[in-house]
Amino acid sequence: MNFETSLTHDQLDDDPFAVSDEERRLGRRRVIMIAGAMALVLIALWFMMHRNTGPDLSGADAARAPSVSVVVPGRAQVVGTISSTGSLAALREMPVGSVGEGGAVAEVLVEAGQWVKAGQVLAVIDRSVQVEQRANQAAQIQASEADARLAQANLDRASKLVERGFISKAEIDRLTALRDGAAARVRVARAQLGETNARIGRLYIRAPAGGLLLERNVEPGQVVGGGGTVLFRIAREGRMELRARLAEADLAQLAVGQEVAVTPVGSSEHFTGHIWQLSPTIDPATRQGTARVELAYAPAIRPGGFATAEIRKGSVLASVLPESAIMSDAKGAYVYVVEANNKVSRRAVKLGDVTGQGIVIRDGLNGSERVVLRAGAFLSPGDAVKPVPARAN
Repeated sequence: MNFETSLTHDQLDDDPFAVSDEERRLGRRRVIMIAGAMALVLIALWFMMHRNTGPDLSGADAARAPSVSVVVPGRAQVVGTISSTGSLAALREMPVGSVGEGGAVAEVLVEAGQWVKAGQVLAVIDRSVQVEQRANQAAQIQASEADARLAQANLDRASKLVERGFISKAEIDRLTALRDGAAARVRVARAQLGETNARIGRLYIRAPAGGLLLERNVEPGQVVGGGGTVLFRIAREGRMELRARLAEADLAQLAVGQEVAVTPVGSSEHFTGHIWQLSPTIDPATRQGTARVELAYAPAIRPGGFATAEIRKGSVLASVLPESAIMSDAKGAYVYVVEANNKVSRRAVKLGDVTGQGIVIRDGLNGSERVVLRAGAFLSPGDAVKPVPARAN
């Protein structure tokens, strides 16, 4: 019998150097895991090294680099402007009401939107009662004047008789007093008639000054009284204004007489005005003040409407970029600049005013850089790109 083939399984299990099937499987698993971890480490190291350096923009690598639009902003004199909105109103608005004793309105002679002259009749209040009073007082004047003539004639006749001794001095004094009383009654009657005429005149509602009629708040038959009821509103001489609301810092940069371009909402027309008053106080809640801009009359300028204002405040030499080229994060505003090797770098910038051409760059650019115009949010510093020149909008 062969000695080697005669060994039993019990003898093998007792061998301290024998390796079981389970231990073999565990060993192979450890080797695989170690090899996989080393492979991952090598891949990560390769990725980090090549991401920082960027692809070589030649051959196939150049084809894989993304194309980005770039613009060279240059530098130019940029006029600084302050933009604001506000409400339109009459520069000097005159409310007109009834100053007499009132009554039913007989006629309204004007419509809103018409130009009126100083003293022009706008409406007439019924004056039939006052007209009768005037007629009565005119008759009283005639009666008083007749009494006065009679008293004067009696005095004249008595004065001739007193020289002959037929009438006493006392009688002359009495007749003189009667003559003076009759003359006084004439003056009283005339004064009463003048008062009635004045009261009738106040029943004619007149324009206190010439201008544009903004509102008509009365109709024929309406009963009005003297007092605070506003029947008409007039813009004196048709002069208008924009009451622009401005931040405290912007208000401090303005001066009376400064030119302002005003554009009413819904209109494409621009109107030139001048600041005639700056608010002496600041609203503590909004930290804003008011700049009042005088405007000449124009049909598009309607009191109560809104308008935008652009106020020039000098010029500065700077670059201007569209909003799409500027990004911001916790560190502030920045742009991406394409360097000579066609790799992008982050450039911090300081922003200025917003103009019709774009945003003014106060600091950070000299104007000769190639700035990424769009798609900056998809880039990172060090990325390689293919710059495509474009014009800034």
